[in-house]
Amino acid sequence: MTSSGIVKRATVLADGRELIYFDDADTTLPPERTADARHLDPRPDTAVMRQDVLTGEWISIAAARQNRVFLPPANQDPLAPTTPDNATEVPANYDVAVFENKSPSFGPALGDDANAPGGLDALREVGLNRSFASVGRCEVVCFSPEHEGSFGSLSPSRARTVIEAWADRTAALSAMPGIEQVFPFENRGEEIGVTLQHPHGQIYSYPYVTPRTTRLLESIEKVGPDLFQQILDSERASERVVLSGTHWTAYVPFAARWPIEVHMLPHRHIPDFAATNDEERDELATLYLTLLRGIDKLYDTPTPYIAAWHQAPVNVGRNDVRLMLQITSPRRAANKLKYLAGSEAAMGAFIGDVLPETTAAFIREGISRA
Repeated sequence: MTSSGIVKRATVLADGRELIYFDDADTTLPPERTADARHLDPRPDTAVMRQDVLTGEWISIAAARQNRVFLPPANQDPLAPTTPDNATEVPANYDVAVFENKSPSFGPALGDDANAPGGLDALREVGLNRSFASVGRCEVVCFSPEHEGSFGSLSPSRARTVIEAWADRTAALSAMPGIEQVFPFENRGEEIGVTLQHPHGQIYSYPYVTPRTTRLLESIEKVGPDLFQQILDSERASERVVLSGTHWTAYVPFAARWPIEVHMLPHRHIPDFAATNDEERDELATLYLTLLRGIDKLYDTPTPYIAAWHQAPVNVGRNDVRLMLQITSPRRAANKLKYLAGSEAAMGAFIGDVLPETTAAFIREGISRA
């Protein structure tokens, strides 16, 4: 049991994948968990990642993901608790459940595999036809046993349990061989490409430092190691703040790319979820719910979004890169989406559709209605 009263219960699925239950502090569930009685095929081989010599970036080719379930009805939901008519990935009822993805983009092999990259120095080299095994770990985080919903539909107690799971898994995954960065996120809405309506998120554990974070590290070198504190001070003094507490502030960034974009930073330097304390996790549970519910009140229908928790890499930048939430949505009007066309998709050059200050006022209105 953690200091928050949340209980962690670890087991394995029929094919050897790890499954971890996190019970709410106020859970009504019994401690016993049903074992996975399925007969499963062997796990697919670890994918291969290839280097794009034009950019130096790594692309994982995970063909096994083509066979994943697409928008099943409630009685075939693979993330619901198992019933006699639906043998699922989670054999027992649960509050929050985390398990290894059956068809991962990275893994199941880890950094001790013979075809692993062998460290950041090898990954930084650039050349033609370079490839390694896509080692790492991908996990699914089920927020609730319900078939439909999102993080914003959770109770404060359940939200706190999910945050505890993020912290626990960040620590565990960061300690695995070959893991260089851990990334918890939630995709919400068919417009984003969601294939399951079940309220859930994912955690990707990469064998490299991602391109976005690499660019961030370059900016820190140019601006200074206190870059995030400078950003926080500047944004808190602006009209772009949408929500603020004792430990966290949410704001629309000065140079927002998306029609709806909100960032959230902790008030002290924290590299990742594992480094947060109980007070910070408690406040985040309520502030994050308020923020997401406010974003859902911007229009008459739920807002599609990507909620991305950027964390410091495992082995570089720990004293400089701060844990940061970035929520982005392509929704630019009630019935309009922003598509990444020529300039954005081909050149990476974004053109904003709305003034960030206008977006901040719009989101504050949504929060007031939530």
